[in-house]
Amino acid sequence: MITREELILIGHYNKPHGVNGEISATLDIDSEALQGLSCLVSDMNGIFVPFYVDACRPKNHETVLLMIDGMDTEQEVTRLVNHKIYALKRDFREESELAEADGYPLDYFIGFMLLDTDGTSVGEIIDVDEQTENAIFIVDRGGDELMVPASDDLIVEFDLDKKTMVMDLPQGLLDLNE
Repeated sequence: MITREELILIGHYNKPHGVNGEISATLDIDSEALQGLSCLVSDMNGIFVPFYVDACRPKNHETVLLMIDGMDTEQEVTRLVNHKIYALKRDFREESELAEADGYPLDYFIGFMLLDTDGTSVGEIIDVDEQTENAIFIVDRGGDELMVPASDDLIVEFDLDKKTMVMDLPQGLLDLNE
């Protein structure tokens, strides 16, 4: 059984495309990264169900058209409309101990400990706000929340095994809540 802790949000299904079972989806990852996933997962009435992609083709820079295994009609894919799309976190693991942030959805880093470049612990990343133009990590600093820009330019490195991320934080950012 798949649990929420094993998953990372990567997008959502839009609407059927045509009558042959194709559905459009908006993804937070590129279509090349989609090919490396073992399956897509959606919450269907409280149960996380895996779906396997038979074919994928780009529609525009953020939308793809998917053919899901076993779904050959518009009526069958209609049950996926507006559902969130998750991927298994383990599909995003790379062989190296340290990796680049490129290619990982930001939700992947929830639960990571955020460190400044001098090794100072900033706090735990507890959420990601992607409602604004620039995504923001929400960091728990012992009961206080700190918002940190989730910019690739600020991320120095992260360690998948230790669940740590080192960022070169703008001067004064840690003093904002004081």
